[in-house]
Amino acid sequence: MNRFEAQLAFLTEIDRMKTVYRRNVVIDRSRQEDDAAHSWHMAMFALVLLEYAPEGTDLLTVLKMCLVHDLVEVYAGDTFCYDAEGNKSKAGREREAADRLFSILPGEQGSEMRALWEEFDDPSTKEGWFAASVDRLQPFVLNMNTGGHTWHLAKVTRDDLIKRLMPVRNGMPGMWDHIVSMVDKVIEDGLVPCARSADES
Repeated sequence: MNRFEAQLAFLTEIDRMKTVYRRNVVIDRSRQEDDAAHSWHMAMFALVLLEYAPEGTDLLTVLKMCLVHDLVEVYAGDTFCYDAEGNKSKAGREREAADRLFSILPGEQGSEMRALWEEFDDPSTKEGWFAASVDRLQPFVLNMNTGGHTWHLAKVTRDDLIKRLMPVRNGMPGMWDHIVSMVDKVIEDGLVPCARSADES
């Protein structure tokens, strides 16, 4: 297989992203959100909200991470963030998927995408933290506009939401207090089924 054929093979394979469904629903509630739609919307969040990222954050790198971060789910599937059992095997399943998927590409392209995926998965740079922030903020906004759809499926608490949104503290530090206020507002509006954790009740 030559370089161009390998690239087309990869691009064909990742079409599967359009059939990997997440627990979130789109804002008109007509269907579940798929991974490809999530990645596009997350990239738009990054483009629009860049001013809240740490100074010097490289937008192109962030956009690449947005496009790449869930590609492994074409083989590993989407693991619901509140599925404790499923998350036990998630890391291993996704590493195996990354080995398989990125090896389709020519060497240096596969290595670049693998590195972007790894940085997103365990951020240590401004770009990684900002990408992680918009990844967490995007489904939060969907839930705000769909009556807390996913939050009710998982019976989440305020602590769950705060923990899930924690990357914002590094990726959009000036917005953290505002995000906490948004969490309190969705609780006040009754969108969170279990406002307090079990040990607080």
